[in-house]
Amino acid sequence: MNIFNLPDLGEGLPDAEIHEWFVKEGDVVALDQPLVSMETAKAVVEVPCPQAGTIIKCFGKSGDIIKTGEPLVAFAAEESVRVDKGTVVGHLEESNDVGDDDFIIGSATPQTRVKATPAVKLFAKKMGIDLTFMNGTGDQGFITREDVQRELDKSVQPLEGFEPLRGVRRAMLASMTQSHQEVVPVSIFDEADIHQWTPQSDISVRLIQSICFACHKEPALNAWFDGKHNARKLFKNVDLGLAMDSDEGLFVPVIHHAEQRSEKELRKIINEYKQAVRERTVPAEQLKGATITLSNFGKFAGRYASPIIVPPMVAILGVGRLYETAVSRNGKIESHRVLPLSLSFDHRAVTGGEATRFLAAIMASLQKSE
Repeated sequence: MNIFNLPDLGEGLPDAEIHEWFVKEGDVVALDQPLVSMETAKAVVEVPCPQAGTIIKCFGKSGDIIKTGEPLVAFAAEESVRVDKGTVVGHLEESNDVGDDDFIIGSATPQTRVKATPAVKLFAKKMGIDLTFMNGTGDQGFITREDVQRELDKSVQPLEGFEPLRGVRRAMLASMTQSHQEVVPVSIFDEADIHQWTPQSDISVRLIQSICFACHKEPALNAWFDGKHNARKLFKNVDLGLAMDSDEGLFVPVIHHAEQRSEKELRKIINEYKQAVRERTVPAEQLKGATITLSNFGKFAGRYASPIIVPPMVAILGVGRLYETAVSRNGKIESHRVLPLSLSFDHRAVTGGEATRFLAAIMASLQKSE
């Protein structure tokens, strides 16, 4: 048989979720016909058949998580194999009789052997885990007890009344966990007095322009940090991640080269992203590469927050609900509109001085007359 492993779907992610199978075991398929759709962190990607042939095994069902490089589908061995390098189809592995004994498990083919010790085979049998198509992580590809345990963990069902996180929410879980484990976050808060703005002012566009201005003044926050090598990378271009809420979870499409965009261009991109998020049609390349993030949570509720930084970025600006308050101006009390600002930064890579100068630049930009 020929094993087709899940390829890297172009986002560098460690796994993907099976969204929908287009084929079933026993089907005769043609080269490049749709095989399965996989849901990654933010997008649904169709994987084509890497060869013509007969499918004898589909690894997993809708909702299952498959790690990159693990088996996705098995073809009958008599079919010809085409390895397509550098594309989404990944690669095929042709299996041979690799067992060190004559122990044969399962009923796929009489020649299928398992590379595992008798103790591991017994443990798998006791736990109801089929080793026939499992790839081992031990020496020379041997299946270990830990491999079996991982398969067992996949099959564990949540407690009654609970539902597993899927798709976008599962990706958010992974990002937030990574942030909690890696980042040293600090948040600072202030307000921008926007009393001089006209009623027609586009708040989102003004915020993006103010971030671009601040990134030019204090580039330390428009950066990535590599915690493994204690190194940072500063960017001249501002690739702004724009957090957008949806029923399925949080999406963060990226406005690349935001500093070069006109007000009209920015508004057009924002509107296009809103529609794409609603329809789940945001291209994968527009969900990658952000150098800093904007979260305008205040359109719903809340004045201040501690926004979560997603590595390798080092900063995120949160904007709260606009409100009116009393201010003293030239010795007189006036009612002004103010915009609450919450800036979180990774203190491993950004100093307090850099962060406060960045926030001051944002406030200065926002408080200018149009």
